[in-house]
Amino acid sequence: MHVPTGILPAIRKLKDFDRALETSYPTIVILETRLSQIKNLVTYSKRANKNILVHFDLIQGLKSDDYGMEYVLREIKPNGILSTRANVIKMAKKHGMLAIQRVFLLDSLALEQNIKLIKSVRPHCIEVLPGIIPTMIQYLSEETGLPVIAGGLIKTDDQVQQALEAGAFGVSTSNTDLW
Repeated sequence: MHVPTGILPAIRKLKDFDRALETSYPTIVILETRLSQIKNLVTYSKRANKNILVHFDLIQGLKSDDYGMEYVLREIKPNGILSTRANVIKMAKKHGMLAIQRVFLLDSLALEQNIKLIKSVRPHCIEVLPGIIPTMIQYLSEETGLPVIAGGLIKTDDQVQQALEAGAFGVSTSNTDLW
């Protein structure tokens, strides 16, 4: 199974689709779309020699169940699926499609639960959100003008220092070694 590398243009707004097709990047991710649009987006992407990954959970008008997945597999035919749902990932794998498990790492409990899910489902790869904590701390602070406290996934003194240097006012952690 070919796991994409490098930059993956992700389309959230339809107006960005043509621009993504014009890039030199071989893979495009469709994040949000309507059921009535998805087949055409996949068709146009393939005509432009792009691999197309579809975030299954964000197709408006499609139920996230086995029947919805069957429709996507037989009618839409993307190169791969992204989903937070185990049943969707399992079905994509069963049908030989690239299966990417999307996980949101909100805190240590979410990390533990996602690791269990990943070990159980065994997707082809994982998409982790948030991707870079220090960058997001600085961005949120500048964007909102509000104090930011960094929390979740802070495991080392270095991570604490990076969060503070990025502009966090404090760091919240359940890791007692850091208290």
